[in-house]
Amino acid sequence: MDFTDNSNGVLQNPLPSGFSSTSTTHDVIKGINLTGKTAIVTGGYAGIGLETVKAFVKAGAQVMVPARDIAKAAKNLEGISNVIIEYMDLMVPESIDVFAQAFLEKYNALHILVNNAGIMWVPLQRDKRGYESQLATNHLGHFQLTARLWPALKNSNGARVVNVSSFGHQFAPFDFKDPNFITTDYETLQGYGRSKTANNLFSVELDKRGKEFNVRAYSLHPGAVNGTDLGRVAPMTLFQQMGTHDEKGNLKPEVAAKLKNVEQGAATSVWCAVSPQLNGIGGVYCENADIAPLDLGNIEHNMEEPSTQNGVKPYSVNAENAKKLWVLSEEMTGVSFKVC
Repeated sequence: MDFTDNSNGVLQNPLPSGFSSTSTTHDVIKGINLTGKTAIVTGGYAGIGLETVKAFVKAGAQVMVPARDIAKAAKNLEGISNVIIEYMDLMVPESIDVFAQAFLEKYNALHILVNNAGIMWVPLQRDKRGYESQLATNHLGHFQLTARLWPALKNSNGARVVNVSSFGHQFAPFDFKDPNFITTDYETLQGYGRSKTANNLFSVELDKRGKEFNVRAYSLHPGAVNGTDLGRVAPMTLFQQMGTHDEKGNLKPEVAAKLKNVEQGAATSVWCAVSPQLNGIGGVYCENADIAPLDLGNIEHNMEEPSTQNGVKPYSVNAENAKKLWVLSEEMTGVSFKVC
């Protein structure tokens, strides 16, 4: 079995898996038995996170859902068995530690960690440490959570960590000089792009360090998905300017027809978490339930055509950048993430 890591994107070659952009969670979970397995899905109470939880439960897993909004989580997850909801806010480091410690006291092993929660299109906001909110939520909070849960991941002898990234990583490489927009003007999609590039780099380095302990990591683009909470804080005027919504705030039918539904959007997360096709392969960026190709400038993208939003930029799977981000993430969170 080949245990080569994905430094510099050497493993970014579609398998092919046999799945496609229209594949659903039902397709990729078929034949998978997760009985006796424990999973955590951040943001697992809305959008593709909720569909991911449903797929895991259907396959027999016990699923923990850390939630900032307990009431919303309880309502959305009502009637789904084998789900436990606990409070956690990725913008509040102390809550991450409390959640992780409580999990470790109850569970010896964690088989699947899906770092799914995320924010986008937000105005400039900072956590109490002064860190830009998209970086804090989308990457730093998940870095801290993964570090705290490492003993349980290692104990599972076959864990997978899935970091939900985005084609949005192509908006921007990670800015090591000014990650928090202290000296440069804030632009929300630049912040989002940086945080998604961070998701990819984190996956590369975590997999490189973790594979010795049979912990593999993945990042992915879920696709352009209808029915998520990702744009919940963005003003409707932004979407109207983008041409996706009409004057009444309704999604245009011709736009909706090009988007994935949530079951299709969650398919790649679930595939990364459970597929035997990925045994011995880690650190890769995936899309449409397959490994994505490297985008060396040979892929033509059209922002109005979601089907063309594919491929992974070399800077977001660069080995040197991945190691550098790991060190910076330890410094920014104050967490020593020793993989041993």
